[in-house]
Amino acid sequence: MHYTFVGLSLALAAVFLATGSAKILRARWTVHAAQHLGYSARSFRVIGTLEVAATFGLLAGLAWTPLGTAAAVGLVALLIGAVLAHRRAGDAIPALIPPAWLALASAATAAVGIVQ
Repeated sequence: MHYTFVGLSLALAAVFLATGSAKILRARWTVHAAQHLGYSARSFRVIGTLEVAATFGLLAGLAWTPLGTAAAVGLVALLIGAVLAHRRAGDAIPALIPPAWLALASAATAAVGIVQ
């Protein structure tokens, strides 16, 4: 298994376990973010559930690479949606950097998983 795939998978899993759990548990900042982006708290909980599911997929991908690759591809789609949601909300470019950066890291994870 490629060390890059392991490192990226673990890093992404840590990030999305934290953010996904916060959305599921309706942390105050996630409720404000949902309102700002025009989503209901319920919709944000669904997004959080997808993030946590991707976390488990990334970790399972350490044992079976195709599963981690699929989870990374799913995160790319989710994060493209996040970038678009921020643009639709009228956010400035700096607000787009975190989801865009995570989308690139997810795409790199998927690419390394495919190449293996």
